[in-house]
Amino acid sequence: MEDPEIIALFVSRSEQAVTELDRKYGSLLHHVSGNILHSDEDAAECVNDTYLGVWSAIPPARPNPLCAFVCRIVRNLSLKKYRGQTALKRGPALPLEELADCIPTASAEEALSARELGRAIRRFLDGLEPESRVLFLRRYWFSDPVKEIAERLGISENAVSARLRRLRIRLQQYLQEEGYP
Repeated sequence: MEDPEIIALFVSRSEQAVTELDRKYGSLLHHVSGNILHSDEDAAECVNDTYLGVWSAIPPARPNPLCAFVCRIVRNLSLKKYRGQTALKRGPALPLEELADCIPTASAEEALSARELGRAIRRFLDGLEPESRVLFLRRYWFSDPVKEIAERLGISENAVSARLRRLRIRLQQYLQEEGYP
């Protein structure tokens, strides 16, 4: 079933909408959440919460593309759960934490320019060659393990780590050129 048809099911409040959404994107949502939480049970909970979130958001929202919309919801829910679980203890680092040196911290004033920062990162990604863009997004958006990325791209884990390090350096330089400290 195509995305507009699934959205139409949500708009008409048909319970079949959740079934079709799960059929089309369920495994991707479990993958994204599982990469962040490292727990099938917690990932399943976040995916179910995602379906509830989509049910609540459509209507009035009519997301295009639907895939990015649901991935953003499951990712945000998974990150929130991860932070809640690791608030009092030192857990494994998230791939996003690798970007900490590249992206400026947000003060109250900088929070207002978060959209501009997002646009700057998008421009950076648009300027990358396709394989580097995939590498960056697989690691920092989908939270794929380095080993999985290496297998996907047919290169060694060391090569993936080195390329990610160079991409982080390029991102940091790009953001500095764009006026971010």
